[in-house]
Parts: sequence; C-alpha cells; structure tokens
Amino acid sequence: MAISYEEILELFREVAEAQKETARTSQETKRMFQETERKFQDTDRKFQETDRKFQETDRKFQETDRRIQETDRLVRELSKTFGGWSNRLGEFVEEMVRPAVVRLFRSRGLEVHQVMRDVTAVNLDGEEGIEVDLLITNAQTAIGVECKSRLTLEDVQEHLARLAKFKRLFPQYADYRLMGAVAAMVLPDEVARYAYRQGLFVLAQSGDTILIRNDDRFTPKEW
Repeated sequence: MAISYEEILELFREVAEAQKETARTSQETKRMFQETERKFQDTDRKFQETDRKFQETDRKFQETDRRIQETDRLVRELSKTFGGWSNRLGEFVEEMVRPAVVRLFRSRGLEVHQVMRDVTAVNLDGEEGIEVDLLITNAQTAIGVECKSRLTLEDVQEHLARLAKFKRLFPQYADYRLMGAVAAMVLPDEVARYAYRQGLFVLAQSGDTILIRNDDRFTPKEW
C-alpha cells in the first residue's frame, strides 16, 4: 500500500518529537544523578564533620580525665599533708591544755593528782580499744579529755562513745567518778553548746590562755 507524503511527514514529526522527549528525559535523569551525587557528597561531608567532632569530643574527654586524675593525685597529697598537720596541731592542743587543767579543775573543786597523755586500752581479744588524749585523775575521780585543733559535733559524739566504754576497758577505774571534757583551739558555738548539754566540760582557747566555758549552773555527767 502506498504511503502518502503527508503520512511520511507525520512520521518524521513523531520521530522528532520522540527524540526531543528522549533528550529531555536524558537531561532530567542526568540532573537527578547530579543532584543525588551532590547529596551524597554533602552527606559524606557531614559524616566527616561529625567524625571530626567525635574525635574532638573524645580528645576533650581524655584531657578532662587526665585533669581529674591529676586533681585526685593532688587531693591525696594535700590530704596526707594536712592530715600530718592536723595530728601535730592536736598534739599542740594537748600541750596547751595539759598544764592548764590542774588550775582549771582545781578552780571547780576537783583535785588533780595526775595528768596522763595518750592513754590507750585494748580488750583481751584485741577487737575493741580506745585512746584518751588526756586523762586527769585523783584518788576518786577521772576525767577523759578529747583535744582537737577544731572541734566538731562528730568529735563530741565519738568522745561520748569513748567515755561509755572507758570503765569496761579500764577496769582499774571501775569505782571512780568518770567525767568527760573536750578542748579545742577553734570551738564553734553550736558545738560548745552541744557538748555542754551532753554533760561535758568545755575547754577553749581565749587569748593566750585556756578557759572552762561552762557556767556555774553546769552539772557534769558521770559515767
């Protein structure tokens, strides 16, 4: 069958249109590939930036950990140093209080025959023991004194517990009147009041001397 001229022109037009559509699709596909590649590159850049930040964070953590370890070392060294100073200050307080207690307790009508430092007792199985900084005695009375550079509530409570064990661990004083006292260079008012209410003599530094801070209404507790 013969094809007319018009039909041939129509076929050429359809082929040309198809070629244009193919070219347009190819360009769109290329654009999509380029956009996808750009997004991949951007994602990769973001991953690299995130990795860099993680590495920087890890470095900072390592530096912080190093500083913490260094600080911990310094704290241990300072604690050791201050611990030694605290012990020496405690000894200094004992040396201040020891010559003063004779005068102080005689002024309260308590005769003093002996003042002993660092008196220690341990029970037979060695599982329990106490140490009294200063032990003041006469023929009938014993006074256990705890000496601190700075007295705390915990120090007072520990001394009360010490006094509660005293006669059991020092049976030679079983028939004595046992009383207690605390002494300090630095003595906060609330700690002094607490010790007073617990029946302890309260000795504190005042200028160049040591004074008993208990008033005339005070009645010492006996164990």
